[in-house]
Amino acid sequence: MTEQSPSKKSRFQARAITSIWKLLARWPLGALWRIAVLLGPLVYRFSKRERQVTEINLEVVNPEATASQRKALAIQSLRHSAATMLELGHAWMAAPEKVEASILSVHGRDKLDSARADGRGVIVLAPHFGNWEVLNFWLSSHFPFTAMYEPPKIVDLEPIIRHGRERMGASLVPTNARGVAALLKALKRSEAIGILPDQEPNWGSGVFAPFYGRDAYTATLLPKLVARTQARVVTGVALRVPGKGFEIHFLDADEQVYSADDVVSATGVNASVEASIALDPTQYQWEYKRYRKVIEQQQGLANAKEFRIY
Repeated sequence: MTEQSPSKKSRFQARAITSIWKLLARWPLGALWRIAVLLGPLVYRFSKRERQVTEINLEVVNPEATASQRKALAIQSLRHSAATMLELGHAWMAAPEKVEASILSVHGRDKLDSARADGRGVIVLAPHFGNWEVLNFWLSSHFPFTAMYEPPKIVDLEPIIRHGRERMGASLVPTNARGVAALLKALKRSEAIGILPDQEPNWGSGVFAPFYGRDAYTATLLPKLVARTQARVVTGVALRVPGKGFEIHFLDADEQVYSADDVVSATGVNASVEASIALDPTQYQWEYKRYRKVIEQQQGLANAKEFRIY
């Protein structure tokens, strides 16, 4: 039996995943949540990587919790992560009126409206919390909206994902200098842009700043955008109401984000992410290796895979 070529394998994977998304897009959110409830404990038991990273991160942010309490939080967090994956079809492929109906309420929209009325752009910090794809849907449905985009590892999925994210009018730009220029132009037009504040940047594009009291390598793009545009910064999340829908929340960012000092601004970014997580800590994607680069630096490793935690 011959092995599939990379292109054939990519096409097969893309077709299979797309078929699943299309199927799940027709399912009610209640059914997807019930599946996620079952998947959470299974992921915890059988996926060593997700379990370890989630529990270590939870130990950092909540050192007073017992091991059993952290286990319960980890399982609940993995349930929400599973729900996010199951809901991708809903966010990208379900009828727009169905997705809009699943958004039960919007809190803090006035922060965006007032900034634009003053002729200022809005930078939305969108952490990996709740369902950020539903947040993208709402933002691009109601505002001119631009966000950076990195192609998926499965190349043939790119047009599917791009269509899903752009179908309500969002503009996706690359994660390079051309993309940054597009973000600046959008802000100068008093539009909204989205930034992932909790994704570790490449070396040279960030600084170390505290996240729950422990240094995390944090991008420095934000102060550069603020300095050149005087944009307003808010944190935006789509909080999941399990089995029912989502509540959109826009929170004022920590005032430190407006500092011209990279470390101070990054500290404000992380404080803003912490404030959004406080809405429901179980809905944050704790299985992301947020502290990987500080471990690399401390251990002098080429990558953090050799470290016992990461």
